[in-house]
Amino acid sequence: MTITLHGIPNCDTVKKARTWFESNGVAYTFHDFKKQGVSDSMLRSWIAQVGWEKLVNKQGTTWRKLAPEQQATVINADGAVALMMAQPSVIKRPVVVAGEQVVVGLDVCAYEVLSAR
Repeated sequence: MTITLHGIPNCDTVKKARTWFESNGVAYTFHDFKKQGVSDSMLRSWIAQVGWEKLVNKQGTTWRKLAPEQQATVINADGAVALMMAQPSVIKRPVVVAGEQVVVGLDVCAYEVLSAR
């Protein structure tokens, strides 16, 4: 099973996840949100697994810098997808995908389960 780690290379949490995979000998592919982008279908697939609320990082700098009017548009999956496509930095990182499994954030226990398959 192919594991894909989605994120931004300079994000500390993404760096920690990448270090975990590498130090545990787990092969993965890295998808850079900023360079490679995110698609509507990718985001909707993740939302189907974990919900839009988990994907939108309302604690991060990008969210806090948004105008209140922009924040107010994120009330459902459609609003979340529109914002995440326009501002990929607002996506909680990393997003790790293995088959149909989606893990959002740094979760070593979940990574162990994914890599054992």
